[in-house]
Amino acid sequence: MNIDINDIRSFVNVAELKSISAAAQKMNYLQSNMTAKIKKIESHYNRQLFIRKPKGVELTESGMQLYTQYKKMMFTWEETENKIQQQDSTLRFGTNTSLGGMRFYPAFNQLYSAYPDLALTMKTGSTGFIEDEISQGHLDFGYVLGHPKHKHLQYRLKEQDELVIIGKNMINHESLDDCLDHQNILLACEECCYATTLNKIYTERNLSQGELVHIYDYQALINFTQLGMGVSMIAKSLLKKYDIQYYKELPDQYRNIGLYLVARHDHVFTPIEKQFIELNESLEVN
Repeated sequence: MNIDINDIRSFVNVAELKSISAAAQKMNYLQSNMTAKIKKIESHYNRQLFIRKPKGVELTESGMQLYTQYKKMMFTWEETENKIQQQDSTLRFGTNTSLGGMRFYPAFNQLYSAYPDLALTMKTGSTGFIEDEISQGHLDFGYVLGHPKHKHLQYRLKEQDELVIIGKNMINHESLDDCLDHQNILLACEECCYATTLNKIYTERNLSQGELVHIYDYQALINFTQLGMGVSMIAKSLLKKYDIQYYKELPDQYRNIGLYLVARHDHVFTPIEKQFIELNESLEVN
């Protein structure tokens, strides 16, 4: 019983999505066909590779070992396909300033090892800025925090996240209103999702804003909030990255946010772009 590249790709997708049905949907297979492929691989190695659970699957120890090897094989396969077909080695990509390029460094590192002549265009900025750059054709895709709002762009939800208020004043008051009232607002950009959510909170809760202070160095902005110079907002997943001590969680109506992969509706992802996206999605599994 031979294992082919589609079987390997199916296994990798199930491992990363932790769901047979989700992997089947992604690859346009019937769920029964995807299940058969997983059983075929388990039979080939005479090993249980997944633990079946009510809400999905998890890799066994043998499954994790096989996933690591299959992921390397997939990368080599796609690299070979790209080189044989002489694909253009370009990547035009954008992301939020707060997310930063270091989030994507491991994927870039692998791509540059495979494609030393890779031509990278990377821009950082607010969600609105990145969306505009993609719309105007200056970038091909990006990862942004926020909510889908442009009909001419496609959005793929990659992660759920939450917004939090940051600032040293958080330790002085129990209520959110007392923490925010009359505080200076520190922002890198007035068009970002942090700014729009803060404005919504202040308006709906009839709070008074202090001075609006623009600080374009994001690390400096965060440091100033922790010193007590004012308040700002950030995704909860970034608290550890920036070593933020003083923060407060938000009520449900303001809290939820998503990390989205964004591109134009007519954009066809190149093999190198697909590799980059798949490498990013596999980091958490590894």
